[in-house]
Amino acid sequence: MSGASLEWLFSRQRFGMQPGLARIEALLGRMGQPQRQFRTILVGGTNGKGSTAASLAAMLQAGGRCVGLFTSPHLTHFAERFVVQGDPLPEETVLAALADLQPQAEAVGASFFEAVTALGVVLFARAGVEDAVMEVGLGGRLDATNALDPELSVITNVALDHTEVLGDTVATIAAEKAGILRPGRPAVTGASPDVWPVLEREGADLWTLEGRVQRRTLGWAGEEVRVALPDGAVLSLHTPLLGAHGAHNAALAAAAAWRLGLPAAAIAQGAQATVWPGRLEVLPWGRGRVLLDGAHNPAGAQALARALQELGVERLPIVFGGAGDKDLAGVASALRPLAASVILTRAALSPRAAAPESLAPLFEGLPVTVAQSPQDALTHLRALGAPLALVCGSLYLLGEVRPLLLGQQAELRERWQ
Repeated sequence: MSGASLEWLFSRQRFGMQPGLARIEALLGRMGQPQRQFRTILVGGTNGKGSTAASLAAMLQAGGRCVGLFTSPHLTHFAERFVVQGDPLPEETVLAALADLQPQAEAVGASFFEAVTALGVVLFARAGVEDAVMEVGLGGRLDATNALDPELSVITNVALDHTEVLGDTVATIAAEKAGILRPGRPAVTGASPDVWPVLEREGADLWTLEGRVQRRTLGWAGEEVRVALPDGAVLSLHTPLLGAHGAHNAALAAAAAWRLGLPAAAIAQGAQATVWPGRLEVLPWGRGRVLLDGAHNPAGAQALARALQELGVERLPIVFGGAGDKDLAGVASALRPLAASVILTRAALSPRAAAPESLAPLFEGLPVTVAQSPQDALTHLRALGAPLALVCGSLYLLGEVRPLLLGQQAELRERWQ
């Protein structure tokens, strides 16, 4: 994807995050309030936002709705952020809308993410979607997506991440994420009971799923899930998402879909059709398989480790790289018991990536190889000849490794957000 407007947009990544709703609200106003043309569902939380949003979008589509899905960051191609009826919008459609948006975004001083959020809203309005499932970027209260008026909100969970922006306690972070809730409107959460009082302060009609989800693992084929909803309904579904957290996210999406009026059959159909690349995704490579997972914080890495243990994976080679502003020591602590050996690398296009040699002390006692690029890391991995290997950490790293595994062309743009 090319174009002067896209160059302008990506250059704005360097200005970083700019919390606040004034600029995005002004931008949407200049674009004619396109968010009023569809129903919005906001999906926030620390981990699992993307897979929950993807599951919910698939369920709504199975129910006969025209659905837009907005997620971030993209793995490989920018247009992945804007999905309508299960497919990313054509690049020329995205570029045309961005060219229209750019002067208005410049006029209000919109940040990269604010401009991208507004772009998604404009694209969905032009595509005639009935429902837009919007993944929250950071926090909730001051995130650009919160300029929309959600019919329903989902908070997947609350854990420590982005503490430099959101606060250094779970309660403080929960208060930020609770900002996407609306008084009197339906909401669903899988957060633990210790943060319920914080979430309940917003006055939403909140359903909690603690103790209401049963699962039976089908190994590499996914999860069978049974959800006993607070209104007495029981939903049964199969999701290809792996692990307890995959079941948890599918259950959240199912509860949200039920509250939006979908029948059980559509919910089950959408759950089974869910596709979410880069999160416990298994790809064939050479004579073996590579597992990709964007476990970039300790809670995500712990969920990954539990899933692999359930799948009977004992020790395997791990390719790892992460952003320098993350708790990589906490991530490594969760991964170490799974590692037969570690290849440390970095996303070549991400200035935020930690230098791989700086990560070596986190895996002391294990065979460690340092590779300065994802391509070099895969060369080292191929030499090991393992039947199963894991690539995990930064989603930017996965976004560079995945096309190498698939023999596809990646976008060569610097990645900050």
